Amino acid sequence: MKRLGHILTDRGSKYAVSGCPVASRADVDAALKALKRDRAYAKATHNTWGAILGTGGPIKGDDGEAGAGMVILRMLEREGLTDHLIIVTRWYGGKHLGGDRFRHVQACVRAYLDGL
Repeated sequence: MKRLGHILTDRGSKYAVSGCPVASRADVDAALKALKRDRAYAKATHNTWGAILGTGGPIKGDDGEAGAGMVILRMLEREGLTDHLIIVTRWYGGKHLGGDRFRHVQACVRAYLDGL
């Protein structure tokens, strides 16, 4: 799994991005489990994710951050990237970010995609 670590911080919230190739929902579950073996990621407020499986289509998980999984999926669709999981992790900093949280998810995904 490729981890880019902390990408940005806003009003106390910290964001990180990770990802890896996947071929099935079982691969997605295994990758999420592997990421959460790292105590810092296990204690994160949200681990939102998205993947477009060549055999199963788009799947996502918001992990309490409503709408974030769809943001990841849209970016994967635009890139035409299939069979790849992207996870955006947020550690909540105590202040609500409103719509900025979606821009932060986009910034993390963009940083990951640019590194491929």
